Amino acid sequence: MTLAIGGHVQRARVCGFIVLFTAAVTFSAHAWSAPCVSPISSCTEWLTVPGTPGRLLLYRTYPLDTKNELVTSALVVIHGASRNADNYYRSALAAGFLADALDTTVIIAPRFAAGKARSDEGQECADKLAADELSWFCGGKENWKNGGAAGFAPGLTSFDVVDELVRTLARREIFPNLRSIVIAGHSAGGQFAARYAMANRVHDSVRVAISYVAANPSSYTYLDVVRPTNAAMASRYPTLAPGYQPVPPAPSQKPFVEFTHAKSCAGYNQWPYGLEERVGYTKNLSDSELKRQLLARPVTYLLGELDILPLYNFDASCSALAQGPTRLARGVAYSKYATEVLGAQHRQVLVPACGHSARCMFAADVSLPVLFPK
Repeated sequence: MTLAIGGHVQRARVCGFIVLFTAAVTFSAHAWSAPCVSPISSCTEWLTVPGTPGRLLLYRTYPLDTKNELVTSALVVIHGASRNADNYYRSALAAGFLADALDTTVIIAPRFAAGKARSDEGQECADKLAADELSWFCGGKENWKNGGAAGFAPGLTSFDVVDELVRTLARREIFPNLRSIVIAGHSAGGQFAARYAMANRVHDSVRVAISYVAANPSSYTYLDVVRPTNAAMASRYPTLAPGYQPVPPAPSQKPFVEFTHAKSCAGYNQWPYGLEERVGYTKNLSDSELKRQLLARPVTYLLGELDILPLYNFDASCSALAQGPTRLARGVAYSKYATEVLGAQHRQVLVPACGHSARCMFAADVSLPVLFPK
């Protein structure tokens, strides 16, 4: 009896070992099915654009050169002015976890580094660069967020790089079941996403649905000389800065009128605030092409209800202030401009209890269905 019991114990141990070993082998054979979440430094690879010099650093949950049948969607997250792609990757991972989408979504956060180019504030943006890493200006019209050209590769713009990333994701031999790509950005990245939606030339050339999410941009690109009045900034949340008490709009006030301070704010309609004097990727596109593409493409303006303070690289130039006194006011007005003036089928999503924080914006309940569409 004692020996029989010992035999049962021994057989149980062997069976348990076999189960664990089989599970380990199965996991090893499908290692690509586990998203890369830690350490962040191990979740990187390099993207190159054929025929051009240099390479771009990417953080990603799954390799872009290994076949993965589980992935059905992609989220490309564009960082803000601090170019901290690693932090944006963490925020996107948090959102993916909350959406229960990490197993089926490849999350990618590219880094648009800036070497010793000067910013608009006169400070040097001296990012540490790897060998052959592409670098952009962090200020001026040729900024990476506006589709500007790389510093040592003038024929290659930041929008060209994302074009190549989209084509890479759309390869059926790597992601055969990919159905959607979402290109989202916050702050300066939100400016990138909104302008890339208007300008890119790959949207209709790949067999994957692409949508765009612009979260809390500091400015937008208007297609004509009108700018918003207080009537265009009305929302269920106060859109103006605390303590700012403007004269209430008259009942007959139009939401958009021709800008009245054009002479004292000469650059208000120049790129990237308007279509005049464009540079970089958009230089070779006509005004009519940009308008047609903006109207046809699915864009969501993700706006924090508390983003009403002039903080975190807030654009206080007269060209930006012509669009509204706060980021929230500008976003509310521009979404109305896109839908009511231009006739676009765009969406506005107001995010409760969020200010100018990518982590708060991306992880909010109302944001998850936008970033991870079913």
